[in-house]
Amino acid sequence: MTLGGLDMTERVPLIEFRGIGKRYGTGEYAFTALHDIDLTIDEGEFVAIMGPSGSGKSTAMNIIGALDRPSWGEYLFAGVHVENLSNDQRAMLRRKYLGFVFQGFNLLARTTALENVELPLIYRGMSTKERHKLARAALDRVGLLEWETHTPAELSGGQQQRVAIARAIVTRPKLLLADEPTGSLDSARSVEIMELLRELNREDGITVALVTHEPDMATYASRRIIFKDGHLVDDGRGGGA
Repeated sequence: MTLGGLDMTERVPLIEFRGIGKRYGTGEYAFTALHDIDLTIDEGEFVAIMGPSGSGKSTAMNIIGALDRPSWGEYLFAGVHVENLSNDQRAMLRRKYLGFVFQGFNLLARTTALENVELPLIYRGMSTKERHKLARAALDRVGLLEWETHTPAELSGGQQQRVAIARAIVTRPKLLLADEPTGSLDSARSVEIMELLRELNREDGITVALVTHEPDMATYASRRIIFKDGHLVDDGRGGGA
C-alpha cells in the first residue's frame, strides 16, 4: 500500500516505536509523558495497552493514531516514518488505514445509524449508492442492520457502541484503535463489545489496539502492554523495561 506516494508494502511490523518520547511544556513546568519507548505491534495482533491514570498509555495511543506527534524518537507505521509526515499525509493515514472507537460513542444525534456509519466514506468522495452498500455491510457485521434507520436516542448504549464500531471498520482499516470502549457500558454490554472486537481481529484480520484499565477486558487481547509513569514496564513479550 502507499500513503501519499510513500511505499508501505515492505514486510515490517505494523507499529514500531524507536525511542519515542513525549514532553509537554517547557522549563520548570515541563512534564515528560513518555520516556524513550521501544515497542512493536505486528499486523493481526490484538493488544491491550494498560496502566493507571498518568501512565502514558493514552499518550502512546494518540501517537499511534497520528493524533499527536512525539517530541523525539521514530514512529513507523508499516515501515513509513510517521513523525516525518506532513499534516495532510497524517490525515490520509488516519482516513485510509486507521479506525477509532472511543468511550463516548461520538455519534451524530439527529442522523440514523446508517448515516453515522457512512460519514467516513463521504470524505472519500464515494457515490451515495456505494456508501449505502458499504455502510449496510458494516452494520450487518456488527449485528445492527435491522436498526439502520434508528437514531442514537433510539438505541441502547451497547447498540450505539456497535454503530461506532461499524463506522470505524467501514473503511476496512489496517488498525482499529479502541480507547476504553466499554467505559460507558454495563458488564453484559461490555462483554458483547469485547467479543465483537475479538471476532473482528480473528475473523476479519483487523489489528486491534485496546486501551483499558480493566483487567477483565484485557483478557480478550492476546498480549498485554503495560505502562507506568511514562515507562514501558512490560511489552507482553518478556522484553519490557
